[in-house]
Amino acid sequence: MSTLPLISAIVLNWNGKDVIGACLRSLRNQTYSNLEIILVDNASMDGSIEDVVPRFPDLRLIRNRKNLGYGGGNNEGLRAARGKYVFILNSDTEIEKDCIERLWGALEEGPRVGVTTPKILFYDQRERVDAAGLVVYPDGLAIGRGRSEPEQRYSQREEVFFGSGCASLYRKDMLDEIGLFDEDFFAYAEDTDLGWRAQRAGWKAFYVPQAVVYHHHSRQFGSYSTQKAFLVERNRMWVAWKNFPLGFLCLGPLYTLKRFLYQGIALLNRRGATGRFRQESSSLLLMPIVFKAFFSGLRGFPGMLRKRREIQRTGRLSNRDFYRLLKKYGITAKEIGFMD
Repeated sequence: MSTLPLISAIVLNWNGKDVIGACLRSLRNQTYSNLEIILVDNASMDGSIEDVVPRFPDLRLIRNRKNLGYGGGNNEGLRAARGKYVFILNSDTEIEKDCIERLWGALEEGPRVGVTTPKILFYDQRERVDAAGLVVYPDGLAIGRGRSEPEQRYSQREEVFFGSGCASLYRKDMLDEIGLFDEDFFAYAEDTDLGWRAQRAGWKAFYVPQAVVYHHHSRQFGSYSTQKAFLVERNRMWVAWKNFPLGFLCLGPLYTLKRFLYQGIALLNRRGATGRFRQESSSLLLMPIVFKAFFSGLRGFPGMLRKRREIQRTGRLSNRDFYRLLKKYGITAKEIGFMD
């Protein structure tokens, strides 16, 4: 019997027939031997589960009756997980064979290391970074650190704000303390929200570049789709309302206007994510999306306020502490505007 602690690898699937098999094979081939694989299916209709289950009889399968989104689906897996650690992995990924072993080794380096996150590269552009941890902006937005930059720039193991929700290894004790993913978000920013709760509680996150993941970025919603833009914009407001000090909440709209200014410049110059959005959709849709996100966010405000009160019972994040985190792990509006 292995003396290694059990790690539960959770893969969330929704109509991923074209990618889920390769993802599960890369998990099965890991050098870390004491691994349970939990496949959570969010009511897929493409036959993906019927396709993979006969080929992977050793996995544990959880089938949800409806699509619970990223947070709800992964939380079902987390509640069923038996491991001391849990590895959350998107189904549209493949990982190097020593990925989990390297992440676990880094996690064991300190009792308050709550998460380790790998070097996530674009599947079709493996010389470019998708995420090397997360960076944060003062209006609640967060983006993959190093997005679209050459992967050689991110070869140093270092502390980061938090791990990417695409692929990260979590200490179960941390999740027991700070809670699971917020299921109201449905998709996007759940990792950012969890990261702020972890920072408040004094947990650390480390980026481990020797652990490598290849990711089909935004496969489900599309990299520059209207649905993704809506969810990202709404959920970043909820992140702020739940976690930010009151002083920074008051300043949040100014930071958002500054971000919109740079994103508007990028749109006109066909650069960055907004420029790509213009190529794939109509730029005329951006303002309606922003208004839709704002009013949807307002409808969820009472619930976020209740959650804010629950979070603050564990201690408040002072303006000074918040500013320190932004200075250490932040990104500027200009960088966001021109980032792909």
